[in-house]
Amino acid sequence: MRQGDFVTRKSYGGDVIFRIERADSQKAELRGVDYRLLADAPLSDLTTASPASTLEDTRSESPELRQTLQRLLHARRQEQVNQEYAMMNKTKASAPNYFEVPGKVLHIDGDPAYLRKSMQLYGQLRVPVEGYYVPEPQMADALYRLLPQVRPDIVVVTGHDAILKHRRSDMNSLSSYKNSTHFVNAVRTARDFERSRDAMIVVAGACQSHFEALLRAGANYASSPARVLIHALDPLCIAAKLSYTSIRKTVSMLDIVDLTITGLEGLGGVDTKGSYRVGVPGIVHADQ
Repeated sequence: MRQGDFVTRKSYGGDVIFRIERADSQKAELRGVDYRLLADAPLSDLTTASPASTLEDTRSESPELRQTLQRLLHARRQEQVNQEYAMMNKTKASAPNYFEVPGKVLHIDGDPAYLRKSMQLYGQLRVPVEGYYVPEPQMADALYRLLPQVRPDIVVVTGHDAILKHRRSDMNSLSSYKNSTHFVNAVRTARDFERSRDAMIVVAGACQSHFEALLRAGANYASSPARVLIHALDPLCIAAKLSYTSIRKTVSMLDIVDLTITGLEGLGGVDTKGSYRVGVPGIVHADQ
């Protein structure tokens, strides 16, 4: 087996497909394909797997991906056709003359494959976004440079994480996690730039991340309350929902949980105002 191969772990019943990040003669470092998980395993524990119907396979999309996309599209449409504008639009012939300003997302991802897929889905959902691949240890420095340039309404800080096998007895310590410290530092940098949780929303974390530390650092939404695996698209689901939720509306985690694949065991957060605005009158573009 070599770098780039898709594998599963026999000792875990083959429950997660990984890509080999690095390998020597004895063991391999692994990155989850559909889940934001880091792991390592002896080569003897690995079995070759097919990448079909995973996020890494651009030829097909899994049922989970299609269902997530459908839910997000439905949520976006519902936000656009909410009660306020229904009152302005009493008949189909008299549509309100307005324009939309959805919240802008800055998406920082520690996995280039997940970033590519996320950017595709942001585009399909018409969410304004700038995305950057940044290894987890460099995320705080990257945000220090990017935040003044991008001026986002929503910041997503995600990648890969895991609880260290030899530190599972002390899950309250940040040193027990592979990348939670880096995510916490990134969130702190974001909050140094903008302290208000409503002026700039922060979504942070990956599989098994230190949920409480991320919230204390200033995240609005974070993983992982029950230290479980989170799906690669769960951070995107939250960001897309908030991008098209009115600034007049406060969103709780219970309003968002149905859009995620992982649920409340994998993601939690605090009440937060949306970042979607409507302007009137409608803008007439030069080419119309």
